[in-house]
Order: sequence, then structure tokens, then C-alpha cells
Amino acid sequence: MHAVTFELHKTDSRTKARRGTLTTPHGKIETPIFMPVGTAATVKAQRADEVKEMGAQIILSNTYHLYLRPGHEIVREAGGLHRFMHWDLPILTDSGGFQVFSLGKMRKITEEGAFFQSHIDGSRHMLSPEKSMEIQHALGSDIIMAFDECAPYPAERKYVEHSLELTTRWLRRCNEAHEEYAARLGGESQVLGEGCNQSLFGIMQGGVYNDLRKRSAEQITELDLAGYAVGGLSVGEPKEIMYEVLEETLDCLPKEKPRYLMGVGSPDCLFEGVERGIDMFDCVLPTRIARHGMAMTSHGRVNIKNKKYERDFTPLDPECDCETCRNYSRAYLRHLFKCDEILSSMLMTHHNLHFLIRTMDRIRQAIDEDRFTEYKKEFYSKYGLEQDNV
Repeated sequence: MHAVTFELHKTDSRTKARRGTLTTPHGKIETPIFMPVGTAATVKAQRADEVKEMGAQIILSNTYHLYLRPGHEIVREAGGLHRFMHWDLPILTDSGGFQVFSLGKMRKITEEGAFFQSHIDGSRHMLSPEKSMEIQHALGSDIIMAFDECAPYPAERKYVEHSLELTTRWLRRCNEAHEEYAARLGGESQVLGEGCNQSLFGIMQGGVYNDLRKRSAEQITELDLAGYAVGGLSVGEPKEIMYEVLEETLDCLPKEKPRYLMGVGSPDCLFEGVERGIDMFDCVLPTRIARHGMAMTSHGRVNIKNKKYERDFTPLDPECDCETCRNYSRAYLRHLFKCDEILSSMLMTHHNLHFLIRTMDRIRQAIDEDRFTEYKKEFYSKYGLEQDNV
């Protein structure tokens, strides 16, 4: 019995959009869901209570970054990630595989694991499947991700094939390490004596080669894991290719398990992913663009840096009920950004996260009411997205 379980409630009659519930040791999660990213045990520019109040049901933190700073043993001593960051809802931790991939020449991949230099001080480290599991058990997250190799785009077929086979071998080692750790503790991963069960998700790789994706899915589902992720997409390939890969390969993952598309969070990608059967998403996009003065609104993106907003005393998004839109004007937000005030990042980030969380709320409601297609068309029309594949 997995600590994290999934119940599928409904599938849209005209698409593969799904409604479900993930049950974790720290609460239930209604899917499809967008997970705000709290890389270093914080969602940038937001307090944990603010993120919770806006309706976030789960956040993501990162193994690589927390291993380097402050160190997973310190987080363990603090009582685990939930206590350390004052977050009492579910947490998913990435394995560190993508971050190691992004280091480029500063890392070397071997069968044993990934040798890399810290982006902070150049110090040398090694992450293996076993080490990733050790760190994530110390963090005490609800969902832990398998350590994988993310192939770049573009990449030759031979390289991608080798990469997915390595990812499968690493997954088996992750699963063994995870089970051994749990067995040593009588079936429970414990943080300062508090039972904190964790479940492992596997990751499908294979680049943009559909037959390799299907092979990867077949291999990782040999292990009866709590859920499965789609990795190695949104790494530079055109969105149309990503959508085609999902269309052709997602059904190779079990329908009764949650499906997680890693690193995707623009509104169009959320809709297209949901339409093809994705249940979980995460991305730094809403927080990153907020710090650069960009907002997602009901009628498309707003670049608050533009001079036309200098005397615009209307809300950032008149259709939004977030704290930012209820209390502050575009003119004020532009002023904050131009003055390089910290409050600019705080207010813009709050709005962007609230916008995506509310959009996912409405997507779930639309699936429940069997009108996902209609809501997608309505959203795309207002947001200014292309309708070709609607």
C-alpha cells in the first residue's frame, strides 16, 4: 500500500481531461493541479501562509538546492521540510536530476551517478540514485522523485536511448534504496520520531522519440509505483512537438495512477496537458516573470514596465480577486518596479500564482461539468491564444 494514493473520479467525454484526488500524509490534492515551486524551501517573494491562503494544495522543493544549502541534515534536524518552512500541506521534491542536467560542462554522468561542481562555490559533489533518496528521506517530502537523466533537445537518438536505459536502471536503484530505508524504520520514514510516509514517482524519458518514450513507459511501470512523471519535455523543443509526444505516449502510463508533467506552467501548456490526460504540473514561470515585471491576466500578459501604465489606475486584472488586484493599480505596480522595490516582486508574484491556481480551479470545475472544451475556448479567446488545436 502506497502512502500516496490516487482516485480517478471522472474523464471528460470529449477529451482525455481527468478529475481525481491524490491522498497524501499531509492532505488531499484535487487534480488536475498546478504546484508552485519553492526551490530552496520558499516560494520566492511569498510567505508560506500567503501561498496556502491563495489556494495552493501542494508545493515543490528541490533536492539539489537543499542539499547544497542549507544541507539535508540540517533540514532533518529542524524536523523535516514541513516544519523547517512552516508548510503543513503536501510537498513534492524533485530528485535533482534536472538541475544537474542544467549544469552543462560542470557535470559528468556515469553509471554510478552524476559528478558535478556546485554552481555556488565550485565545490565537487556526486549525486547517485541512493544519495538522492537519502536526501529526500531526510527532507521528509510526501512525494519523492526518482533520480533520472534528462536528455537535452535536440539530441541524437542513440544518446536518448542510452539516457532512458540509464534512467530505468537508476529508477530500480532508487526504488531499492527507498524500500530499504522504509523497511529499516518499520515501514515509515520518520522525522524526529514523527511518522512521515513518502511515495516514489518514476519518470518517463525518451526525448521526442515516441517509440523510445513507449519503451521507457513500459520499463518504469514494471515497478508498481505511486505515480509516474513525464520528464525531458519543455527543454527547448517546440510546444507542438511536446503536445504530439504527450498525445502519442501518455496512454502508455497507467490510467489509475497520477501523471505529472514536469517543468510546465504557461496557461496554454496547462490546458493542452490537461486535455491529453496530465494531472500534475509545476513551473517557476509565474514567479520568475513576476520578478521581471510580467503578469498573466485574463486578457493575456501585461508588461508592467511599459510607459502606457504610468497613469493607469485600474487593477492589474479587473477580473481577478487576488490581494494585488483588489488593492493596487497598474500605475503603482509600475512605480514599484521602476524603483526596484521588493514589494513589486511580492505583489506581482502573488497575482501570477493566484491566477494559475484559480485557472486550475476552473478547469477542474469544467471537467466536473463536462464542459472542458468550452472553457478552453473561452479562456483562449480572452487570453489571446491560438485556436488551431482547440
